[in-house]
Amino acid sequence: MYYELTQGIEVTVVPEYLADQSSPEDSEYVFSYQITIANKGDTEVQLLSRHWIITDGNGAIHEVKGSGVIGQQPKLKPGETHQYSSYCPLPTPTGNMRGTYQMVNHLGATFDVKIPLFFLRDLSLMH
Repeated sequence: MYYELTQGIEVTVVPEYLADQSSPEDSEYVFSYQITIANKGDTEVQLLSRHWIITDGNGAIHEVKGSGVIGQQPKLKPGETHQYSSYCPLPTPTGNMRGTYQMVNHLGATFDVKIPLFFLRDLSLMH
């Protein structure tokens, strides 16, 4: 588990290798990740957009920017959490992801929340 706290917003990530959806002979490795965003602050916030930086095991970098997460722009009151899962295919059995969520608070001020650097690994190769 990986986590980062920015301005009262905690982001926790749990990655997992999906062997049943991967095809190593075709250089396709699929990883899922579960994200929990927790508002530990004292004001309501809304997630507006995401910016991912994905690096494969060869060092190739791919950036993904978009509105919301899985089609949603959740609002979080103090003490609330939002959880979702997504996936990332890679051409290598290892890689990493990191990024930011752009949030807006109840006053209309936007700020970036860090998504922690987390590692994607086919653990069967680590033996």
